[in-house]
Amino acid sequence: MTRVLLVDDDATLCETLEIDLVHRGYGVETCLSASHALEAMERADFDVVVTDLQMRQVDGIELCRRIVEKRGDVPVVVLTAFGSFETAVAAMRAGAYDFLSKPIDLESLSFAVARAATHRQLRGELRRLQREVSGTMPEGMVAASSAMKAVLDLVDRVAPSETTVLVTGESGSGKEVVARAIHAASRRRNGPFVAINCAAMPETLLESELFGHVRGAFTDARTNEPGLFVAASGGTLFLDEIGDMPLAVQPKILRVLQERRVRPVGGTAERAVDVRVIAATNRDLETAIEEGRFREDLYYRINVVSVGLPPLRARASDVLPLAMRFLTEAARRSEKRVTGIAPAAAERLMSYSWPGNVRELANTMEHAVALARMEQITPDDLPERVRDFQSTHVVVAGDDPSELVPLEEVERRYIERVLEAVAGNKSAAARVLGIDRKRLYRMLERLGLAS
Repeated sequence: MTRVLLVDDDATLCETLEIDLVHRGYGVETCLSASHALEAMERADFDVVVTDLQMRQVDGIELCRRIVEKRGDVPVVVLTAFGSFETAVAAMRAGAYDFLSKPIDLESLSFAVARAATHRQLRGELRRLQREVSGTMPEGMVAASSAMKAVLDLVDRVAPSETTVLVTGESGSGKEVVARAIHAASRRRNGPFVAINCAAMPETLLESELFGHVRGAFTDARTNEPGLFVAASGGTLFLDEIGDMPLAVQPKILRVLQERRVRPVGGTAERAVDVRVIAATNRDLETAIEEGRFREDLYYRINVVSVGLPPLRARASDVLPLAMRFLTEAARRSEKRVTGIAPAAAERLMSYSWPGNVRELANTMEHAVALARMEQITPDDLPERVRDFQSTHVVVAGDDPSELVPLEEVERRYIERVLEAVAGNKSAAARVLGIDRKRLYRMLERLGLAS
């Protein structure tokens, strides 16, 4: 419960404001003087102080100044019947968080108190993150959210085995970070971690990179090359974006996984390899199998254990810890003294949808550090798309009968929203909707959403 200290020498007004705030769910203590308020803050913790400006003996400006000196973490909202630009400036110079004029609008006061409480919570969280940013999490990983804690738990359980793992998730969500965490916690941690992007190379070059080649196998093959399966022996080979691997290469990968032997391009002799394979994709492999773009036998060979990585928008509590980690790294690289994130900037980061996931957040913090002129990142340091982002929601219907829509339209809008949330992955959408994929396809056809 948010605790509010209400300070005003008008007992009647205090009672009115207290009744309204308590009704809205706040815990409220009232004081009729600044001296009593300071005593109350010595014996109890408050999230927000709401004080009148004009009081006998010690006024609200002086009270605000003393609170900021002793308890700078507690925001102060100043009330006054003498609303003017000069009094507002005086209050803000004294460290006030907000300023409201009398007569007090109860909705405005409740909104100001809620904003101030959120401000304090964010400041506390940012200070905690600054203390913990060099903690003991796997390198590059942050797990403040329950979704990422579940991922870490699965990483811890699967890492000691030799099992092949498939990491799934949207582009930029951190699939390679998860793969490296599995490798680092495995018995192969002292061996090499070798990564290759299967979508970045044509078929012939990919074969040569993976399996190696002998001299003369093709025009530019001037020497024997062992390939990445051999290079990763004793360690882990990470096949990134395996869903985009050329179909002709897939049976050769399957054979290596089954027999643990590799034959270089143009060669006749095979060589044993001791390697653990972790694959990753942002594709819906089950749909790719149905469309003939991915082999079903290879899918079951690589998908022994699946680690599903949620998008950043589905784990909002990870945003600030990740932002602090990226800020620290960017500040160290650029040798700039940037040590934190202002609450207003933190609010922008928390409200943004992060379509580019963790990779976009890392780029955003590097951008912010590069532009920062103070020790804390401010909203002006953020990219325009983040700073000016307005969240949108799919509205199915309002209270006005004229806004009500047929059930089929509700169904269509919701399915569109689910597909958007899972980046078009129909298998994932079917799981969210609690139906099988065949039924989902029929629904998409019926609703005109098939593509």
